[in-house]
Amino acid sequence: MSAPTLTTARLTLSPPVLADFDDSRAMWADPIVVQHVGGRPFTDEESWTRLLRARGLWAVLGFGYWAVRETSTGRYVGEVGFADLHRDIAPSLRGLPEMGWVLAAWAHGQGFGTEAVRAGLAWIDQTLAPPRVPCIIDAENAASLALAAKVGFQIRVHTHYKGAPIVLMERARPDGGTARAATSST
Repeated sequence: MSAPTLTTARLTLSPPVLADFDDSRAMWADPIVVQHVGGRPFTDEESWTRLLRARGLWAVLGFGYWAVRETSTGRYVGEVGFADLHRDIAPSLRGLPEMGWVLAAWAHGQGFGTEAVRAGLAWIDQTLAPPRVPCIIDAENAASLALAAKVGFQIRVHTHYKGAPIVLMERARPDGGTARAATSST
């Protein structure tokens, strides 16, 4: 599946391209941004690998990450999307489109995260209709925990990933499962 471009009132979510690398690299190198994502700035190599993975997910799984920009200015807001990363975590997330998001520090607190996450969830509900969408969040990341709750994620379990405490949250499909039945007849 080719990655769609989504638009909201203020944002454009598009498949990552080479031109996004400098903005993405700067975001992942910001200590404020990575405070709850590994706790250390990413190297250029790690940022490059993330960009390639974000794009490649679409070709392999039919879902992936978008680069998010403010439509009116073109300014890089961050990244939002879905992945099945085969994490070594219990309970297992394999086979599920795990949602993730990260915003550049300048974009924090402006509602961009909520807007972008809602757009991604609307897309996956209409297109793939998974029974549930999980996300994992650092247990101390109050802003992301609040955003997740705001868009319908509920705490499933407090656990650990790579030695760090996390909260595994899930969002059930809003239609209770009828969308998959309606779309699977083709």
